[in-house]
Amino acid sequence: MPITPASAAASDLSSGGSAAPIMLELVDENGTTIGTAEKHSAHVPPGRLHRAFSVFLFDSTGRLLLQRRAQGKYHSPGVWSNTCCGHPYPGEPPFTAAARRTAEELGVSPSLLCEAGTVRYNHPDPASGLVEQEYNHLFVGVVKGEPRPDPEEVGETAFVTAAELAKLHEEGPFSAWFMTVLDAARPAIRELTGQSASW
Repeated sequence: MPITPASAAASDLSSGGSAAPIMLELVDENGTTIGTAEKHSAHVPPGRLHRAFSVFLFDSTGRLLLQRRAQGKYHSPGVWSNTCCGHPYPGEPPFTAAARRTAEELGVSPSLLCEAGTVRYNHPDPASGLVEQEYNHLFVGVVKGEPRPDPEEVGETAFVTAAELAKLHEEGPFSAWFMTVLDAARPAIRELTGQSASW
């Protein structure tokens, strides 16, 4: 039976109070579900193709909300990345997962969230030795509230213009998947922001 967000959260605790394994949804090259795997094992080289999502939220002036991943993250700690990214629970719609996880990580919900296509990639992360084999569902949207990030997930946030993003990208490390998901989402970003020349 598919695990819903509620039942997945309830299953996070097993006897003795220890956390249950986090499960991901494995997919084929067409994005069709073929099974599940424990989160860490799916990222061990060569990696197993699994469902993921990436969110790009903008403020009213067209600036992109970035997050710097917390230093305690086991995968890609301390680097800049898009607004939010993660994995749906098995059976959870990617749209639902994207909205849920954005609120959990950043303490703010999107006021608008739109599907922006999918992208499939294979990105090794040299720092951790893990591999991102993902079928990624992309979302773009608008945020009106001020982020109140969970410090265990997010070390820092910033709203940036396209020019400021380019400068920041030159100066420091970003997540291995960032440019791939950004490039794939650009058409939807340009339509959302009306800034076709910038993005």
